[in-house]
Amino acid sequence: MKRFWSLLFLLVPIGGVATFLVAPYFNIVLPRDVSVHGRVIDNLFMFILYLTGAVFIVTELVLFYFMWKYDAKSNSKPVKYSHGSHSLEIVWTILPAVTLLFIAIYQMDAWATAKMNPPNIKPHAEVTGRQFNWDFRYPGGDDELYTEDDIVRTDGKLYLPVDEDILLKITSADVLHSFFLPNLRLKQDVVPGMTQSMWFKAKKTGGYDIVCAELCGWGHYKMKGRVFFLPREEYDQKILEMAAEQNTMRVDLPDEDE
Repeated sequence: MKRFWSLLFLLVPIGGVATFLVAPYFNIVLPRDVSVHGRVIDNLFMFILYLTGAVFIVTELVLFYFMWKYDAKSNSKPVKYSHGSHSLEIVWTILPAVTLLFIAIYQMDAWATAKMNPPNIKPHAEVTGRQFNWDFRYPGGDDELYTEDDIVRTDGKLYLPVDEDILLKITSADVLHSFFLPNLRLKQDVVPGMTQSMWFKAKKTGGYDIVCAELCGWGHYKMKGRVFFLPREEYDQKILEMAAEQNTMRVDLPDEDE
């Protein structure tokens, strides 16, 4: 059992590196990227991962070395305390500060693309988070939101055209939520009383997950949805189908005077 804990501690960086190396073979690294800007986000993510990973490995190896060298059973000398080194303190304060400053500058283009430069188009839909569902409102034939011909859906399914700039308005009906599209590398916190925007361009058709990334109550785990990217012709047809279905439902509702 001599130095057992030192060896056990060494398994932490070994296990972390091994997990990182084998993860791609099990397809558990990142979800499939279907957006035109996803590569920028992924490159930024991997840069930070490699940087922090290198620091993690070096730190763990240094800790292992000291645990091994100064094992209590192998060192009978009394402990000696020292004040430390002002020079080292300055170095390990400046280095992280410079690193964080570099990351802040390195990510400015990615941040501006995703958060500061919306396309000059009308919103394709309004997304409303509520406990515990995502509701969607589409403009009707007049191509304007908040008019009588709006299409409102509460089934958690969002339909959008592929290969086009998309603009969404996002709001909350009750508490904090977070509208997260993993396959588009985008996430927007949703604050009650505020209307925010999200924009992107998908390059592949198909259905992809919508999740809430903010703990919003006991039913948070149920707050799931799907976004479907369709070719323009199919998208237009889907909008017409949803409008016809909504109009049918309105006709079937009993009159208030009855």
